Amino acid sequence: MASPAFDDYLKTVYSHTEWQDAPITPSQLAAAVGVAPSSVTEMVKKLAAAGLVSHVPYGAVKLTDAGRARALAMLRRHRLIETWLVSEFGYAWHEVHDEAEVLEHTISDRLLEGIDERLGRPRFDPHGDAIPDAAGHVQREPFVLLADAAPGHVGRVLRVSDRDPDLLQALEDAGVAVGVEMTVTDAGVHLTGAEITLPEAAADAIWLSV
Repeated sequence: MASPAFDDYLKTVYSHTEWQDAPITPSQLAAAVGVAPSSVTEMVKKLAAAGLVSHVPYGAVKLTDAGRARALAMLRRHRLIETWLVSEFGYAWHEVHDEAEVLEHTISDRLLEGIDERLGRPRFDPHGDAIPDAAGHVQREPFVLLADAAPGHVGRVLRVSDRDPDLLQALEDAGVAVGVEMTVTDAGVHLTGAEITLPEAAADAIWLSV
């Protein structure tokens, strides 16, 4: 059943556990999607009836195997489009999410395959999120959230959350990018040998290699 609304919910459920282990609750899902809890309840019932999620009243929402496969297929589309927009059209990383949200539901499988081939089969999007391959496989190395990294930890920036475009722009202005080496200190972080001050929200939006 083709349904952009279904796909958006499934992507949100999957993404919630992509960089941490706790499953998403209905209230968290409502906040992430931006709808009333009652609307989430109805949609989760539809997703469960379609065999895409498992859910008990007041419990967490979890993807079934079918739901996970569908979520990964949509994330592949979304993340390849984001990478394409940055690589081919000069978009900044804080500008691509909304464009990809529209295009992911409209382009053909043939065009998606052409984009993937032209880009050289990229493994990660501009924010460091893994791009599933055509079979739904995802590769990712071990990581730690900046907020949980101990002073003295040295790691490459693996991923920056794309949830807040203003924060993304501020981090870019500070020199933060996927692949840059960062050293955690008692006072903050060192980036390319210099002490920098990051926005407070950055601690929960940057993931480092371990």
